[in-house]
Amino acid sequence: MEQVYLERSVDKKLLEWKDSSDRKPLLVRGARQVGKSWAVRHLGKTFKYFLEVNFEKDKEVLEFFNGNMDVKRIASQLSDYFNVPVIPGETLLFLDEIQKSENVIHSLWFFKEDYRELHVIGAGSLLEFALKEQSSFGVGRIDSLFVYPMSFDEFLDATGNSSLIRVKKKASAEHPLMDAFYNKLVEAFRSFILVGGMPEAVSIFAATGSYRKSGAVVSSIIQGYQDDFSKYARKVDPTLLRQTLLSVARQIGDKFVYSHVEGNYRSYEVKKALEMLCDAGLIIPTYHTDANGIPLGAEINEKIIKSVMLDSGVVLGLLGIEDDTAELVKEIMVASSTDLVDKGHLSEMVAGTELVKYMSPDKKHQLYYWQNTAKGTISEVDYIIAHGKEIIPIEVKSGVRGSMASMYVLMKNPQKNINSGIRCSLENFGKFLSPGGKPVRIIPLYAISNIFEDRIIL
Repeated sequence: MEQVYLERSVDKKLLEWKDSSDRKPLLVRGARQVGKSWAVRHLGKTFKYFLEVNFEKDKEVLEFFNGNMDVKRIASQLSDYFNVPVIPGETLLFLDEIQKSENVIHSLWFFKEDYRELHVIGAGSLLEFALKEQSSFGVGRIDSLFVYPMSFDEFLDATGNSSLIRVKKKASAEHPLMDAFYNKLVEAFRSFILVGGMPEAVSIFAATGSYRKSGAVVSSIIQGYQDDFSKYARKVDPTLLRQTLLSVARQIGDKFVYSHVEGNYRSYEVKKALEMLCDAGLIIPTYHTDANGIPLGAEINEKIIKSVMLDSGVVLGLLGIEDDTAELVKEIMVASSTDLVDKGHLSEMVAGTELVKYMSPDKKHQLYYWQNTAKGTISEVDYIIAHGKEIIPIEVKSGVRGSMASMYVLMKNPQKNINSGIRCSLENFGKFLSPGGKPVRIIPLYAISNIFEDRIIL
């Protein structure tokens, strides 16, 4: 079955890059199977000519990049080899899997300096490892665009529910959703948790409505990730990478405990594995911040880290390896709206990934949370975000249940200068005052994109 292209928010950014008079070569970055190449090929349809070079498949053309880095010569040779015209302004040159060659990566510098009129995009599933070894690569010469699995808004659009996006964007505490729309959004969010946001899985679900078929796609993606681990063998034991990834799935929502990784590995070995999984884009670290001011990353405690998996579908697929998923999936399917988000800390994880997806894709963003580290205290706030000079705490809760005491502790601390907070849940839109008299907005989990609307925090 031929896949229909699913529109992505990154499409707009790619078009802006295409039309920019001062554009640079572009690196499209992100984990394997999040839709990087798919999005670039879609952009390619807006050009008269599209030339794609995949250096995993087209290894023989690597020799074009040897010796003198004459990018006009290289472009001409690629044109002759693939029989596709390379004409500035009319051709998009797509260099995929560029991590295969340091020379190909370096060629982007020279495209910027010597052939800037040509549209050039590079990408690669394991690109971050190659770039990490070149710490100063591309500074001032290369632009980046970070791609993640599909957001809930993109999921709604892909499944024929784009009208629900418009409905929830219009909603607010002053104008909450009507019950009919509320119920429909909760059901769609249930499906989103189960399917996840991997474009191929979403495409299959949109076409068939089958969780089994979309789950099979996710299982294949997970296998691809694990197959990739053998490529890291020089740096980290592939078995350790698999066990660490599984342990992250088991520990979602909690401080990551190194000793919970099976296999009697030392802490520094697990730490190295975590770093590599972060570089691969499979997990997103959530750092503890003191939340004393902007930027939030200025006061992080790297010893206190929670790890967020890139996708809920992948989490369920990983847990399925140990046969825990069947019951969990069943619980999610039959759960009431107030119980749905309690399952396996998935709500907290999905909230975190949604926050990242709606941030600007021009740079790689970090997630932060707050914890009172004083002895004898257990206060913890799920996420802390910054907007302008404001620090905004976010608590993820189910329904009307769940204590907000931790957020209240943080909000009333005079050193933090926090004026408002957000509760994310499956409630309808609303607002209330903290015991200290500060406003707390209820932004539903299915409407996290609203946080970035000017009506909320801008």
